[in-house]
Amino acid sequence: MAEAAPSRWRDATIRAITPATPRVKSFRFDALGAPHRAGQHVDVRLTAPDGYQAQRSYSIASAPGDPRGLELMIERLEGGEVSGFFDAIAEVGDTIEIRGPIGSFAWEAGDGGPVLLIGGGSGVVPLLAMVRERALRAPQVPMLLLYSVRTAAEAIARGELTARSRDETGFDLTLLLTREGPTTGRRIDRVMIDTAIECLGMPRHSFVCGSNAFVGTVADLLVDAGVRPATIRTERFGE
Repeated sequence: MAEAAPSRWRDATIRAITPATPRVKSFRFDALGAPHRAGQHVDVRLTAPDGYQAQRSYSIASAPGDPRGLELMIERLEGGEVSGFFDAIAEVGDTIEIRGPIGSFAWEAGDGGPVLLIGGGSGVVPLLAMVRERALRAPQVPMLLLYSVRTAAEAIARGELTARSRDETGFDLTLLLTREGPTTGRRIDRVMIDTAIECLGMPRHSFVCGSNAFVGTVADLLVDAGVRPATIRTERFGE
């Protein structure tokens, strides 16, 4: 099925701003005009007084229908025009142009499982929306999140994900810290993929999000481990 064209631009007001990590802030906006699916993204557009415009895409962290509104988690990037604005200038009450939801990188309760989620760094954000969607509408679906991040302090929603792994039957979290602790220097490898599949079962759906190199490597590992390519969805993540 062809993906629908993006919706028109609309104004959305920032309702809340909360630090998520030293480099990431959570922004709550008015709800979208159209319902989204977990994993989709929106386009954000800023317009300067002289008419100059900058536009970026950001994944939606909130589950569909979240009464608190749309949540974006925006990482500060060096030299980033849009992320720099959100990090240093944006305030509660500001109105921002948003367009969406957009994208076929998505999972919903009716898709079933088992579901294997693999995220690198801020690429965990759309996967977080899937974890939240499962908890709300499909807690019977087995789901495992393999999350690779440099340090514990940089792990987005670490407390929430750890609590869900502890308290929610059928959801498991494997957190790989690549810059601290006993796993320093390790990257996601075949052993970790095999262990995840042994715990979860052969996934019906796999979602991988992160940098270009991360996504390419992980997708190849999944195929080597016997996961059917047609069941693997990937998204490159960045500003």
